[in-house]
Amino acid sequence: MCGRFAITSPPEAVRAFFRYSEQPNFPPRYNVAPTQPIPLVIARRDGRHFMLARWGFLPGFVKDVKKFPLLINARAETIAEKPSFRAALRRRRCLIPADGWYEWRANLSGPKTPFLLRRAGGGLMAFAGLWETYLDPSGSEIDTACIITTSANGATAAIHDRMPAIIEPENFEQWLNPDETVAAPLSLLRPADEDAIAFHAVSTRINGAGAEGAELQASV
Repeated sequence: MCGRFAITSPPEAVRAFFRYSEQPNFPPRYNVAPTQPIPLVIARRDGRHFMLARWGFLPGFVKDVKKFPLLINARAETIAEKPSFRAALRRRRCLIPADGWYEWRANLSGPKTPFLLRRAGGGLMAFAGLWETYLDPSGSEIDTACIITTSANGATAAIHDRMPAIIEPENFEQWLNPDETVAAPLSLLRPADEDAIAFHAVSTRINGAGAEGAELQASV
């Protein structure tokens, strides 16, 4: 799964990479946690757009939010069949800008070891995602989203058996286009190339959802 990630590139670099029309200004975030607002890139008829959504997907059929599980991830292998994700997969695919994500490796004894995983050589990534605007019983609307995961590649499998599905820039249009049939976008949900991701252990300070700062990414 992907339960924490980071978006630390300057806003102008994110805008240039994803080519959306808005000019948002946002600070670097080194420890994005579930239920917090996350940036999304979506496609409309007039091009790509930036938006914010709560990290925690809510399908339209949910009656009681308090009793519904927090859906921060969706498995690529099953999203086409899951009632929670079928409608969003057809019409509301998105890209989630990120500079890296965190996973925890289990140890034979003691606490799990956290790792930062990011593109080898650094740089932005685009996680595949789904979004949905949820209408609660009072009539309030909330935009929600989740990250799509796939099986880990050979290198990252030593840390965790799952990883975010990463969409490369040449495939942005195919993934985002709401007129594209589901089969083609689904084919993009695959593990990253073997040499595409680098990782190193980081401090257990990352375990706290309120922790922030560049020092969280320092190698230990």
